[in-house]
Amino acid sequence: MKRVAITGVGIISSIGNTKEDVFNCLINSLPGIKPIKSWECVKDLKVRIAGRCDGYDAKKINRRDRRTMGSMAIMAALSTLDVIAMSGLDEKIISSSGTGLAMGSTTGSRNIIEKTFNDFFKTGGISMLEGTTFMKIMNHSVSANVAAMLKIKGRVFSPCCACATSTQAIGEGFEMIKNGYQNIMVCGGADELHFSTAGVFDVLHAASKSYGDLPLRTPRPFDAARDGLVVSEGAGTVILEELQHAKNRGAAIFGEIIGYNTCCDGEHMTSPRPEGMLRCMKGALESAQCAINEIDYINAHATGTKLGDIAESQAIKTLCSDTIPVSATKGFTGHTLAASGVMEAIFCLLMMEHNIIIPTLNLENIDPDCEGIFHVQKKMNLPLKKVMTSNFAFGGINATLILKKEN
Repeated sequence: MKRVAITGVGIISSIGNTKEDVFNCLINSLPGIKPIKSWECVKDLKVRIAGRCDGYDAKKINRRDRRTMGSMAIMAALSTLDVIAMSGLDEKIISSSGTGLAMGSTTGSRNIIEKTFNDFFKTGGISMLEGTTFMKIMNHSVSANVAAMLKIKGRVFSPCCACATSTQAIGEGFEMIKNGYQNIMVCGGADELHFSTAGVFDVLHAASKSYGDLPLRTPRPFDAARDGLVVSEGAGTVILEELQHAKNRGAAIFGEIIGYNTCCDGEHMTSPRPEGMLRCMKGALESAQCAINEIDYINAHATGTKLGDIAESQAIKTLCSDTIPVSATKGFTGHTLAASGVMEAIFCLLMMEHNIIIPTLNLENIDPDCEGIFHVQKKMNLPLKKVMTSNFAFGGINATLILKKEN
């Protein structure tokens, strides 16, 4: 079996668009949650805050490629252009049959979907429909647009499972290289901000609504005063490469993926099950041929919802009790849905690089139902060699990665 290195990371997020800016926000406890004024006019919507990305220039993308992209594909394309530049890979290698791609989003561009329906209601027909509309709203818009931009000739996958999307994308890339099907995989995910996403969680009583005037105080993973998740947008991309291939070309190596698992609870659409989460994490450890006591840190999915945080705490408690430090990073970014897995993998790589554990932001009073695990509430300086990061989606879809620091 081949070994799989990470040779580049790219990100567009509410806390920065470079790994340096992102780490500065993480180390200095600077979250990216802000009021969204335009949502105040949405009837019955009680959510008023989110994590919005800014400071990026869509015109860095060739106009020919950009014309079929909605904002989520644009963010994905920008994070990918950054990661390609960082990796040192040339166009010939990227467009060869040895390079594949796995990227996804929760849906197609919701902003373009809204525009399409508004145009129809105005005209009663399709007179305002653009020829590029479908390429922006199809579910594989992100993967298709980025693959076309890069002239990818290898395998292309487009996972579409909300919170677990980009974790599965990285996992697919890992298995493609591990089993010798590709030398390089471009992996990640993206989602864009839209009031309908916030509205869905509002209706489900899973969105944070009590901190509208105090956006930096929410979300509050594992905290007794948490009142739900905060929806956000963003994108992330990582380059996965067969280890010897990376070494032969003198590539900088940011880390290694040594384990992956994905599974389903098989129980409920919206109520997570600790048994399924536990099974997924154990499967990732088996994939990595790694014992739980070899893991130095666990990056939790923890979105700040009542049920989700409790279920995950129970799973981690069963897995390792209070022996391994655990924190969640969504207090900084909110929940970026399809981008959350790749973003959190990047955060883990940054923590391993600097040998520091970033605490769970806004975790002040641990919910008694989330006790029994080692919650990190203050920055910890600790050598990090192996870390676990998980994401859990609607439908009971679970995905876990094991990352290792390059020696």
